[in-house]
Amino acid sequence: MSDPAEAAHAGPPHLDGILYPPLRPYETGELLVGDGQRVYWEQSGNPEGKPVVFLHGGPGAGTSPWHRRFFDPDRYRIILFDQRGCGRSTPHASAPDADLRFNTTWHLVADMELLRRNLGIERWQVFGGSWGSALALAYAQAHPEAVSELVLRGIFTLRRHELEWFYEGGASALFPDLWEAFIAPIPPLERSRLIEAYHRRLTDPDPAVHEPAGVAWTTWEASTLTLYPDPDLVASMAEPAAAVAFARIENHYFVHEGWFREGQLIDDAGRIRHIPAVIVQGRYDVCTPMMTAWDLHRAWPEAELVVVPDASHSATEPGIAAALRAATDRFAAGD
Repeated sequence: MSDPAEAAHAGPPHLDGILYPPLRPYETGELLVGDGQRVYWEQSGNPEGKPVVFLHGGPGAGTSPWHRRFFDPDRYRIILFDQRGCGRSTPHASAPDADLRFNTTWHLVADMELLRRNLGIERWQVFGGSWGSALALAYAQAHPEAVSELVLRGIFTLRRHELEWFYEGGASALFPDLWEAFIAPIPPLERSRLIEAYHRRLTDPDPAVHEPAGVAWTTWEASTLTLYPDPDLVASMAEPAAAVAFARIENHYFVHEGWFREGQLIDDAGRIRHIPAVIVQGRYDVCTPMMTAWDLHRAWPEAELVVVPDASHSATEPGIAAALRAATDRFAAGD
């Protein structure tokens, strides 16, 4: 890799002994998906290899070059894309006049199908963590015939109690110091419904209002992703433009509970029980606690559940990264 910009985002050095070496895409493009939206996509690895699509988290986090490294580049055709409004997709949700009306779960599912068909792929492995696990489940349940395997991490299904745990005060029991910074932008009389209070500020067109709200929202999440503090991760996520896009899109999805009926992704697991799958879950995940992975596993006992005993939520944690690579290696071999 000779591109300095790419090298700067090649991933944490401690993953070099766990993941595959950095690589660059052999093709990039923009997919016109309608509604004035352009979705960035790229392909790397082996053009004749097993197709896999990587679904980033958030929603709104975007992809990074190091995400290619979970897959053997000799055996996989690796497809990454930035979901609507974030990363290199346009229009970007950080713009003061950002319009998120056409950014929903089902728009993203349709974008994935359009991308799959445009790339001439019959079936692909779907790999997603955190929000990416929710999108992977939604896509697979809508299009099971298009999915060869699922690799999921940090299971998140946007049920009401999952959202309330992390954004309405549950997780403050573990991080009371960080919680103070999260609630600081919200007046005390509005703190009984924090997701809604943040929604009002994140949708305000005034940068003096939406920018500090976006940074506070994103910093709370970034500060709780890992078992041990990772200041570099927090700093990278708290960059204002990226933080505003991340917070706006994420909050937009949470206000609407993902456009799912309550419990939908777990209730409809029967549609995908025939698809080989691995679920990787950190035991001490605060963002998406293990209760959801356990509920999904009970509804889908054929899926292998791998509990990493010394990890929280992030795919940058060594135990989680190793388990994810082991899953993709196994499926590449046809097991």
